[in-house]
Amino acid sequence: MAFDPVAATDVIMSALSAEQLAKAKAYTIGSHWLLLWNFVVGALVAVLVLRWGVLVRLRARLERGRPRPNLAAFLVGALFFLLSWLLSLPWSIWADWKREVDYGRSSQPLADWLGQGALSMALSVLLGGLFFMGLYALIRRAPKRWWIWGSGFAGVAIAVMLLISPVLIEPLFNKFTPLPEGPVKVALEELKAKAGIPDARLVMFDSSRQSNNFTANVSGLGGSARIAIADVALKSATLAEVRGVTGHEIGHYVLGHVWRAVVMLVVIAVLGFWLVNRLFAPAARLMGAQGVTGIGDPAGLPVLLTLLALYMLLMTPVMNSNTRISEAEADNYSLNLAREPDGLATALVKTADYRYPYPNRLQEIIFYSHPSVSWRVRNAMAWKAKAMDKAVDSGAASK
Repeated sequence: MAFDPVAATDVIMSALSAEQLAKAKAYTIGSHWLLLWNFVVGALVAVLVLRWGVLVRLRARLERGRPRPNLAAFLVGALFFLLSWLLSLPWSIWADWKREVDYGRSSQPLADWLGQGALSMALSVLLGGLFFMGLYALIRRAPKRWWIWGSGFAGVAIAVMLLISPVLIEPLFNKFTPLPEGPVKVALEELKAKAGIPDARLVMFDSSRQSNNFTANVSGLGGSARIAIADVALKSATLAEVRGVTGHEIGHYVLGHVWRAVVMLVVIAVLGFWLVNRLFAPAARLMGAQGVTGIGDPAGLPVLLTLLALYMLLMTPVMNSNTRISEAEADNYSLNLAREPDGLATALVKTADYRYPYPNRLQEIIFYSHPSVSWRVRNAMAWKAKAMDKAVDSGAASK
């Protein structure tokens, strides 16, 4: 009997119980609603800070005597990031910690979550302050065309962050270690060599500290690039599943998806900054930004960020569609490299707990950064069917 990819997909997907599917659907839809509510909370915090006037007072104090616009931009930005984190903390505890724990997606103690959140906030204060210091310098130098130069500056900043993140930032939150000796390491080193990526490192990281999700990722650029496999995946996966997942991450690296994402973000930034330039004045009036002198005033940062947040929310379908294309390409790369259709398929099913596998087409286009699990499993089984047909044809030809 010929291999039926549709029937094989149904068999693999049947591993998910009705209870699991219901829970995954509730979690996934709730996560989609959080996109809106996170924006609303952020906008309310921005309005509160603006009407408090603390940023205007700080900027005015720093303007006394010798003007220090760069210092003012850095300190005003840093203060806003700090206040924003503190004011939104109750919401963040529920949305990012308690909800994850309630759904079984995390086992992280609250104290550890708060500690890592404070560290993340400190990095945001430093790095965000530096970025907006540079952006406001561009606005002062090119008030009519700053949005063009600002987009390029954003692209450079993203590339720098991608370069340094595996070395300086990610180790602050997780422990990265070489893969332990054994068949898994041997198999993955063979995949890496087959793909011709000697400069990319394979490591394991303790993602279970924050999340119970079955995951892996590729990060970094050039010499800092690495492929990281979560300890959750290594502990709960078969060798075939690890090979399939690692082949997928190698695909992201080899196919240059990181650079594609950078280019995409720069293009998006051009339009976003242009819109901010056009809409800043009416938005400032609407938000009650008393004392803000214009778009070049760092005290208006809450207005600028709120406009960008709204724009990025509306651009969610565009960004997700671009990412879905990359994810599908990485799946196909893994299938051709690792040749583990069953392993990749069963590994994908383990992600269905936090990514409902049966969205309708509109839901997938708008909200899903990955193709649906059901589609990806069917794609793997279709590849398997073609591989089996080729094997049969090859065997017949050799006789």
